[in-house]
Amino acid sequence: MPRSENNRRFSSIDTLDYKSGLEFLRAHSPADLARDSLIGIEKESLRVSPEGQIAPTPHPAGLGSALTHSRITTDYAEPQLELITRPHHSIKRVLKELDELHRWVYQHLRGELLWSSSMPCVIQGEESIPIAQYGSSHPGQMKTVYRRGLGYRYGKTMQAISGIHFNYSLPEAFWRALMDYSGAQEDPAAFRSEHYMAMLRSLQRHGWLIPYLFGASPAICESFLNHQPTTLEYLGRKTYYEPFATSLRLGDIGYQNRQEGNTGVRIRYDNLKTYIGSLENATETPCPEYRKIGVVVDGVYRQLNDHQLQIENEYYSSVRPKTVLRGLEKPVRAMEERGIDYVELRSVDVNAFHPLGVSESQLYFLEAFMIHALLTASPPISLEEHDRIDNNLNLAAHWGRDPDLVLRKRGERITLRDWADELMNELEPICQWLDRDLPDAPYHAAWREQRWKIDHPDLIPSTRIVEALKQGKESFAEFATRLSRQTADYFRRRPLPAASAADFKAEADQSLRRQRELEARQEESFGEFLERYFAQ
Repeated sequence: MPRSENNRRFSSIDTLDYKSGLEFLRAHSPADLARDSLIGIEKESLRVSPEGQIAPTPHPAGLGSALTHSRITTDYAEPQLELITRPHHSIKRVLKELDELHRWVYQHLRGELLWSSSMPCVIQGEESIPIAQYGSSHPGQMKTVYRRGLGYRYGKTMQAISGIHFNYSLPEAFWRALMDYSGAQEDPAAFRSEHYMAMLRSLQRHGWLIPYLFGASPAICESFLNHQPTTLEYLGRKTYYEPFATSLRLGDIGYQNRQEGNTGVRIRYDNLKTYIGSLENATETPCPEYRKIGVVVDGVYRQLNDHQLQIENEYYSSVRPKTVLRGLEKPVRAMEERGIDYVELRSVDVNAFHPLGVSESQLYFLEAFMIHALLTASPPISLEEHDRIDNNLNLAAHWGRDPDLVLRKRGERITLRDWADELMNELEPICQWLDRDLPDAPYHAAWREQRWKIDHPDLIPSTRIVEALKQGKESFAEFATRLSRQTADYFRRRPLPAASAADFKAEADQSLRRQRELEARQEESFGEFLERYFAQ
């Protein structure tokens, strides 16, 4: 029964705290609230030669159209595959589909490998990184021009970094129960969206825990630096690293909007309205630095525009609110009209020690981490705290394994390990709740595995990689190539059954037909197409 306004458990998302959130969970069965949650994975991987160099070949035709295939596409570079699972109610089903996608891909690689690490393989200069091509249709040209602009703005090498995206949403039953429990009277879509925004703020505040536990990029190939000066230490054999690094991908040399401090790009997560407004402002505000690049030079588009962000996706963030798009709909318009559908956590490195790039245990832990973020006090983030959040993430990425590392929590100094202990203590009851009626207790098993790493940093992936490089006397490129070959053997020994392969082929053929149809029915010019798109 809905509570009266005077007896609400919490009057707004700002006053929802861990204690009341846990009370809410325990008052319900996870079968009623969480079993219908949707989970999806996006995994990026470079195609490389058997010797570990970036593949110069085009996207394999047998995989279908990178423009219109819903599950097999490319990211920045033509050889940078992106595998996208459908959303599933079960982690096991997510991993089953990801496994099938890998097996299908390996049937079309013709001797090439999928790179086993987030940081790139051997790169022979930026000219060796071909940007992704999507055909002659206007949507395809837009995707290619956008990537061309990224190359001019940030350099191609940074774009060749790969990662894992964990997509998560809670079912309508959860939101109905939370509205009833809180006594909320607002529109259900608005209620859901603002709680997702609070969740995103909490994920930012506590996001440093992810590179500590799952960071797997403490070292890079010398070629990544492209002869530029660096503060990284030389480990030997054309390998640079930082002794306490967990995820250089998330650090200063990885994904970032380098113009943020100079151009005033500051995306706000106070609520959905301010998020949309600040993001839209960045996509509409010209940037003097990018104006120097030019938009159309000698008849060729160098970038979509000279704004702070060409489109919304250019904003690099560890977490994003997402709405399922309908056709060529702008993300901000979709969110404005229908609210947030799910949250995308983007800070997970490719797990070099697992053939899928991510393990079952990781996904169970991440689901609990997402629920914890939703049910934790999460007031708006001030400009000062925004800087602290960025600094905490950067420190964890570069120095996370330093036992004396100190972060800033609400302005106070606290060691990473002490703060990690606090978070793990709060996560345990959530995992126990999720395990209710599950005889094998997978969530608590995942929690125990990650909890052990807090006191035993020799077990986290970044430490294992550094130790392997030191003890095996391999370069980073040799190490990652060896693991990539092992992964290739794992999948090539397990080709898909004929019926599954036929389904994948039909899907690939259908995507190619859709691309041809798009290319055949264009009437306006590309410039007119862009004008119409941005006018939304």
